Amino acid sequence: VQLVESGGGLVQGGGSLRLSCAASATFFTSLSMAWYRQVPGKQRELVAGISISGRTTYLDSVKGRFTISRDDAKKTAYLQMNNLKPEDTAVYYCNCRYGTNWSPDLGSWGQGTQVTVSS
Repeated sequence: VQLVESGGGLVQGGGSLRLSCAASATFFTSLSMAWYRQVPGKQRELVAGISISGRTTYLDSVKGRFTISRDDAKKTAYLQMNNLKPEDTAVYYCNCRYGTNWSPDLGSWGQGTQVTVSS
């Protein structure tokens, strides 16, 4: 499976960005999709995940600000990020896997996209 992220960039605090993740998977509808992020010196953390049924899970600090979604016809997952804060600055990675065990040790990864939020 090949995952290609896009949509990162530099934004002021309070602004918005939408990340996209296009998948080459034949069986996209069988895959859970997720977004992780990582800053230097820290472990990669789950930001949001969405199952094949559309059930979602979020990191507490992004609840109410970020929304994960998927378009199975386009084989694409999205992360809408609103009211961004400087602490959201990180490299964001798309991930796909079977099931909803959100361990960062599982699944396939995209190359990552940088999100930088200025204060």
